[in-house]
Amino acid sequence: MDKRFNQDLFHIRKHILTFAGAKLEIFDAQEQVIFFSKMKAFKLREDIRIFSGEDMQEEFISIHARSALDFSAIYDVMDSKTGEKIGALQRHGMKSMIKDEWSILNANDVQVGKIQEDNILLAILRRFIGLIPQSFKVEMNGTPVAEFKQNFNPFVVKLNLDFSMDKSQTLDRRLGLAAGILLCVIEGKQD
Repeated sequence: MDKRFNQDLFHIRKHILTFAGAKLEIFDAQEQVIFFSKMKAFKLREDIRIFSGEDMQEEFISIHARSALDFSAIYDVMDSKTGEKIGALQRHGMKSMIKDEWSILNANDVQVGKIQEDNILLAILRRFIGLIPQSFKVEMNGTPVAEFKQNFNPFVVKLNLDFSMDKSQTLDRRLGLAAGILLCVIEGKQD
């Protein structure tokens, strides 16, 4: 695995002027671009890739929705170099109408963690006001391992990923980064 994945802090910024699909830059703690992500446009099933840079010469991860137009979609996260399934992320469609919630699945589709929006009252206010940044708690087997926090910016989606509480790296950073990208791309469609 590329050493750039072994970090505790990442920042994701979604490009605002994209004709179709989505483009995201992933930064390290020193604000250096370390990855580039692109969601292919005009696909019935989401197809998102993580590359070493905007030139898209080296692909590291692919994220694919299992089915088209599924309210509670499951997204398989694959290592593009080895073809190995890293895990999957499942959106809880009905629950996410009030408060965003996802399950983290291992390579065998067994739930091992969850990602939940921080506060139900704030979540409801966000649905109506839209200017309140989202914040997510990430747990693995009931233990907190990360926090994802959106910066307040009404024009640009920015998400900070903090894995510093996960000292034993219980959550594979590649799967955690894929979760952050999905939150920016999928949950970002709601607003």
